[in-house]
Amino acid sequence: MAFIWQISPVPAQTSVYQTKRMPFNSPVFNDIAPVIVKNGVLFCSDRRNNSAANVTTFEDERLYNLYFAERRDSSRWKQPVAVKTAGSDLLLYGPVTVAADGKTIYFTSNVISGKAAKKRNVKNRLGIFSGTLEGNIISNVKPFEYNSTEYSVAHPSVSRDGKYLFFASDMPGGQGGSDIYYCEFVNNAWSSPKNLGSKVNSPAKENYPFIHPSGRLYFSSDRPAEVPGLGGMNIYYTSLVFGEWDDPLLMPEPVNSASDDFAFVIADDLREGFFTRKSGRYDDIWMMSSAIIRKQECPPSVRETFCYEFFDENAVKFDTMPVPFKFRWSFGDGETGEGVTVQHCFKSPGTYVVRLDIINLLTNEVEQNQKSYTLEIERTEQAYISGPDKCFEGEKVVFDADSTWLPGWSINQFYWNFDDETIAIGTKVEKMFARPGSYNIQLIVNSAPDASSRTKEICVSKNVAVIRKQ
Repeated sequence: MAFIWQISPVPAQTSVYQTKRMPFNSPVFNDIAPVIVKNGVLFCSDRRNNSAANVTTFEDERLYNLYFAERRDSSRWKQPVAVKTAGSDLLLYGPVTVAADGKTIYFTSNVISGKAAKKRNVKNRLGIFSGTLEGNIISNVKPFEYNSTEYSVAHPSVSRDGKYLFFASDMPGGQGGSDIYYCEFVNNAWSSPKNLGSKVNSPAKENYPFIHPSGRLYFSSDRPAEVPGLGGMNIYYTSLVFGEWDDPLLMPEPVNSASDDFAFVIADDLREGFFTRKSGRYDDIWMMSSAIIRKQECPPSVRETFCYEFFDENAVKFDTMPVPFKFRWSFGDGETGEGVTVQHCFKSPGTYVVRLDIINLLTNEVEQNQKSYTLEIERTEQAYISGPDKCFEGEKVVFDADSTWLPGWSINQFYWNFDDETIAIGTKVEKMFARPGSYNIQLIVNSAPDASSRTKEICVSKNVAVIRKQ
């Protein structure tokens, strides 16, 4: 099998993302805060909402209701249908999050409800509420224990394991207009809110957090953008690095644009996401698709070894005799070993003749020359990643797949995902990580179609620790 050596990193900023406006947006109302659920998207909209409630929030949000847009196929969507609450007079639905069970929902609403909320002199606040989502009905609505009439608590995002709830709040003691906080579910209750600190939060407004199953945290902020030409609200992401949140990075264009972009969510495999963009006068839901491929199941790359344990039943009989014996193994590769049971690693595949000699230590003669064993060792069909386990930020390192052994494959492509929004193509690639952290590199090898148009694919992964330069 011939390999073509190629070094071709692909910058994520230029070609891996595409965006498009969703067809279910209203032309004369605002549609915001999408959330990916089974078979579609939940989102908030002020369409057909004529309530006169005076709601004051850190976003000066209008009154929204919750809607569900069902997906017909990869490109077509059904018309949105309203999601309602049973036995509740809450007026405002803001961003929501759905737990892993698909039923437990956390949503944003007004703290004061009923007739009191409709009074124009009422200064209402946002709060987080939980409930049970069944079909298009939310029931068993309960308030979050840290809601307040003095400040807003909103934009929930629950972790996949249900242990952490991230949200935005303008409660006292924050870094700016609104900050990202989290609570931990301990002893069947949510812990006190904890601010994510100055690495994530700023004197500006941070809101719309989304915690991805990988541990990456996406959020929106109107802090001054580092890239010229981007709008007032932009989408950022950060990750825990050695127990601390790292400096946030801007999502590249075209996810961020000259307009306001916010409320970003993304699927587990990072191939598809949704967000809100100010499209002219109104806010709309947009879709992001990515050329970045990330497999959910990708076992660790393991160096192939040819190690065996040898044992002979007849040797046990000699070992129990009163006369002392030595058991000498010859492995057919020039190496020897001693013992009733021995382990030996061969350096390469091949055919080896293994022999056991049982030696009488009193006479130093071979008491019995055991029958030889012929051992056939073949290579395992596998992909393999060669490269460092750790490196420094900003250091150029090389990863290669030259030890991959896939006999009979007509290999089409070696695809690399570096777990930092960058990819590469080729058997050997040069990489430089811009920031410290723990990265799970994936190598995906796929074959060209055979005569029946069938293809094969294999994925292996490798963890790399990137260390901060002192």
